[in-house]
Amino acid sequence: MVHAVHGVGCFRSLDSDGKGGQDFLLLEFRDEAILRVPASRVDLVERYVGAGGGPPSLDRLGSGSFLRRRQKVADAVEDMAADMLDIQATRTSLPGFAFPEQGEDQRNFEASFPWEDTPDQAQGTRELHDDLSLPKAMDRLLCGDVGYGKTELAARAAFRAIHAGKQVAILVPTTVLAEQHFQSFCQRFADWPVEITPLSRLVRPADRRETLVGLANGRVDIVIGTHRLLSKDVCFDNLGLVIIDEEQRFGVKHKELLKKKRAQVDVLTLSATPVPRTLHMALAGIRDITTLS
Repeated sequence: MVHAVHGVGCFRSLDSDGKGGQDFLLLEFRDEAILRVPASRVDLVERYVGAGGGPPSLDRLGSGSFLRRRQKVADAVEDMAADMLDIQATRTSLPGFAFPEQGEDQRNFEASFPWEDTPDQAQGTRELHDDLSLPKAMDRLLCGDVGYGKTELAARAAFRAIHAGKQVAILVPTTVLAEQHFQSFCQRFADWPVEITPLSRLVRPADRRETLVGLANGRVDIVIGTHRLLSKDVCFDNLGLVIIDEEQRFGVKHKELLKKKRAQVDVLTLSATPVPRTLHMALAGIRDITTLS
């Protein structure tokens, strides 16, 4: 468990004062030191939740190490928040790429969608095209349940980017989803001369090397991959659009790293359940939001 003042300890038992009064939580810290916490102050204690395998090391009572560690984490979170706002401000202030107006090919591609658009899909398509036409980097959250058409809108944005001579990177959290998107995009772009490749640990090493070369020389139009896309050896010839699917399953650092590296690239984020931070940024006006309801 974690005590708000003293840090990480181990809950041993619940004890009473023997006079019919209040109960105490007996917490053991380093060097077998015992702290008695009144049950009325149980708000000071919470379950330890940590990443990794084994149990954490216990803190020493009175050492102040936990308070210093907590302050260090708070400072790091504050720095990351400031960095995120700085990246967002940079993206807003720097000129982006204004994609050429939609042509006949774009209209034919969207007309080849085998179903009729819902009103929200039609509105979302207009908003995406408006963003892509502006000379600033897009940062739009596309929110909607599974099966509501997020992938189709992403494909339309990707088509327009490719038609303008740009490359598209689609970042997904798992290899299974990467394979599903690869199949979906290959099927959707089957009638168009578009080079689409996957990039994940399931791809053979020889194919991965070929994809990296294709991204660097501009031969690959769309790459669909996992965290592997964030590696230092992934270089694009002319990246124009980044699509992040299921953004709630990526860490903050992953997504901000991508934006930092590509400060002037358009970003489209897809999510059925956006994390509170992303939703707050959208509702606060820091990011644009499209909802498929």
